[in-house]
Amino acid sequence: MDVREKLNILSAAAKYDVSCTSSGSRRSAPPRGLGDACPAGICHTWSSDGRCISLLKVLLSNACKYDCAYCANRRSNDIPRATFTPKEVIDLTLEFYRRNYIEGLFLSSAVVGSPDYTMELLVKVAKELRTVHRFGGYIHLKSIPGASEKLLHEAGLYADRTSVNIEVPSERSLTYLAPDKNYASVYAPMNYFAERKIEYGGARGRYTPNFLPAGQSTQMIVGASGETDFQILTLSAGFYRQQRLKRVYFSGYVPVNADKRLPAITTKPPLLREHRLYQADWLMRFYNFEYNEILDEQNPNLDLNLDPKAGWALRHLELFPIDIQTADYEMLLRVPGIGVKSARLIVSGRRYCKIRLENLKKMGVVLKRAKYFIYHPDIPASLRRLYPEMIRPLLLPRPKSGQLDLFDSNPIALPSPTPVMPAIAPAPAMPTIAPTPSINFPQPAALSA
Repeated sequence: MDVREKLNILSAAAKYDVSCTSSGSRRSAPPRGLGDACPAGICHTWSSDGRCISLLKVLLSNACKYDCAYCANRRSNDIPRATFTPKEVIDLTLEFYRRNYIEGLFLSSAVVGSPDYTMELLVKVAKELRTVHRFGGYIHLKSIPGASEKLLHEAGLYADRTSVNIEVPSERSLTYLAPDKNYASVYAPMNYFAERKIEYGGARGRYTPNFLPAGQSTQMIVGASGETDFQILTLSAGFYRQQRLKRVYFSGYVPVNADKRLPAITTKPPLLREHRLYQADWLMRFYNFEYNEILDEQNPNLDLNLDPKAGWALRHLELFPIDIQTADYEMLLRVPGIGVKSARLIVSGRRYCKIRLENLKKMGVVLKRAKYFIYHPDIPASLRRLYPEMIRPLLLPRPKSGQLDLFDSNPIALPSPTPVMPAIAPAPAMPTIAPTPSINFPQPAALSA
């Protein structure tokens, strides 16, 4: 099998891994080196600082020894198998970079033979790119659960970011869907990298290694098991607080295997739920929300029709409206329609003048959402007297209108031609009134001449 065939197979096999967004790494090429991860280049993925970076996203091998129920590369699947050599991956990366196709490498792999053997191959690719070819571009390596700390340490020295996928949000589900894996082996690389980051972060010296400058991340599959959104956000908050992860990715489950332990093969991926989880994750990372503020045990799942921030505001209307001129930054962040940038502009702008509605629009505030939660002289007072049941329909997106499909299998039901209103009973007959008897008045006598 030539390199082109391997590339077609292994790049297609890597499409289910979504945790490939790069970070704000500032690694630059050494003297007479090749590659640069500075803010430049053509793009396919987004970094944390808003720039785009193109990555060669590929598996080293898809010949996996495990038989995880949710994975397309599981051992029992009858699919084409391929394995790159480290030299082939290195040559592909360098040739793609010279042609300005990519700016970095995202390298993952199925477990071939043993975790240590697979991790050794991944580390060899990154090490040779850095030391032999002096490649200064972005490198994201997958950490293999069960690999030794020595190999994990080398991966941290040569990669900008590493990630180990938690896969499903609970240990019970992982044992049920992937009997060959366990949570302890997944958490071990995360804890090791977190400890080394703290160790090297406090060291200051000329020869202190630049250990994982872009940190680490993980990925969870949403919809393959029965966990609630509250359980998922609780786990994510723990990753940010304890393992100090830079990012937690959510992947809506795409049915690829017919298995009785999984949803039916015809099930659609829960893309809207995935989107709401990303919004909730954004609130925790940038808006200072706690996971138990967004959801709790009484409300364990996110509202698919309303974004999490608006849902929180409707549940806490006693805190609103807030005065734009005096509210603190933390409270401004909690107003639907006001983002991080807008809140900063409001805090800095109100030092010099009273903020008017025109100023809020220029600052990026979405007034059609924010007007129900803020006090401003130019906003009608009647909007602040609405109940949650009245505000909620006003915050929902309008249904999209479009051309009717003549071949739609679910046509619109037309109203029945027969009236649906209940029959009205006939009014009771009016009683008959006897005619008034006529009275004959005497005629006046004719006057004589």
